[in-house]
Amino acid sequence: MANHSQKPWTGPPCGRVPRRTFLSDIGFGFTGLALGSMLNGDGIVRADDTPSWSPPTGQPHFQPKSKSIIWIFLSGGVSQLETWDPKPALNKYAGKTYDATGLPNPTKSPLFVARSRDVVGGARPHSKIFPLQVGFKKYGRSGVEISDWWPHLATCADDIAFVRSMYSTDNDHNAEFQMHHGRHKLDEKQPVIGSWIHYGLGTLNENLPQFVFLGQYTDPRVKENFAADYLGPQYGGVEVSLDPKNPLPFGNRAKGVQARQQENEFKFIQQMNELASVEYPEDDQLRARIKSYELAYKMQGSIPEVVNISGESQETLNLYGIDEEKTATYGRRLLAARRLAERGVRFSLVYLSDYGEWDSHVELHKRHSLSCSRVDKPIAGLLKDLKRRGLSEDVTVVCCTEFGRTPGLEVREGVALTATGRDHHPHAFTIWMAGAGIKPGIVHGATDELGFHAIEHPHYVTDIHATVLNLLGLDPKRLDIPGRKRLEIDYGTPIHQIMA
Repeated sequence: MANHSQKPWTGPPCGRVPRRTFLSDIGFGFTGLALGSMLNGDGIVRADDTPSWSPPTGQPHFQPKSKSIIWIFLSGGVSQLETWDPKPALNKYAGKTYDATGLPNPTKSPLFVARSRDVVGGARPHSKIFPLQVGFKKYGRSGVEISDWWPHLATCADDIAFVRSMYSTDNDHNAEFQMHHGRHKLDEKQPVIGSWIHYGLGTLNENLPQFVFLGQYTDPRVKENFAADYLGPQYGGVEVSLDPKNPLPFGNRAKGVQARQQENEFKFIQQMNELASVEYPEDDQLRARIKSYELAYKMQGSIPEVVNISGESQETLNLYGIDEEKTATYGRRLLAARRLAERGVRFSLVYLSDYGEWDSHVELHKRHSLSCSRVDKPIAGLLKDLKRRGLSEDVTVVCCTEFGRTPGLEVREGVALTATGRDHHPHAFTIWMAGAGIKPGIVHGATDELGFHAIEHPHYVTDIHATVLNLLGLDPKRLDIPGRKRLEIDYGTPIHQIMA
């Protein structure tokens, strides 16, 4: 007679064990965790049920030309017209409206509509042409024009590839975050470029983060520049200060806690986390927390050494302008970025401005000349230091801003503010790159006669992302996450014309 009191079997047929049960049964302890990680890396165990997808292996997709990126950001909108893309026509037509110049009105061009997604303001066709506020000279074998506000960087002209034909689509300062994650404010956010690199490549130094943020800010929105979004918090940027005694938030041992005591505490926490990670193998937040604890412990010894520049020669300190009050802070940040790169950090985002510092609606001459004087020597010092140390074969430097400035005067409601500044301008601006994988001493792309539109080899901001990923040996389309739809423009196109 059958025993009807016994519950029917509801498990998998033929005695096969579910993946979670298998991992749980064998995984109590570090051995199981390591096995799960290796199986995952080999594509045998996957993070989801999509059969064609596997996570990055930590290896480049093809032979890289660079190992690390130092991404310099100048917040607020640097005028391309007073830095690296001079337009003599602005002096010729100074005081005239766009219509009065006899040239095609750039605000009536199809390009204006195609590349505009205004959040605030809009077209100001009545703006009068504002003349150049600084002189220019030609430098290097290429004869590239650089303004008189950049005398130190000008000596590096033969090492730089300038891209004069960048454009964005946001006329508000959210373009800053668009520069890093590629999406307009009105669209869904994406992970920033540093996070994609962190996600795609294995570490070069287990004791340091792969993605670092160097800078101070008062506006919390700046954190969007190093946010991993749906990739998960473990791929976000790590904030590092320049104080070797306290380089990380909560990075020092609590007062009265001995090193051995803290080590035991971390071991205990790790054991608890390992047990929980096996029980909940798909908890991204938990995995991120475990990794952050492990890395934080390792960084307690490694980060202070990196930001401690006391061992650098006086010649090096002078090169970065650390011996001068005006340039000392930014010089220290860039020197720290160099030290991080040579120790294996993949991506350093270096904020070389206060938030919105370059936003010169008024007093452009005063504001831009001051800002240039704060960053010119430190940036040039970085390029020269990388070159003399042989690091320019391994490290690529990117210098960018969120948009440029208008050829016309800033006006509101038909009244000039003080007739001394330029408005936001996403339709054309300049960025430059130097170092590993970059052709030295070239100018790529061009704007129209007034510097309004990018017309020759125009590049949207994600083309910079694609270029950087390509230099590191990564194909952005092979980094996709199942269930996360990306637009074709999100991938960008590498700017091969500036790549060696």
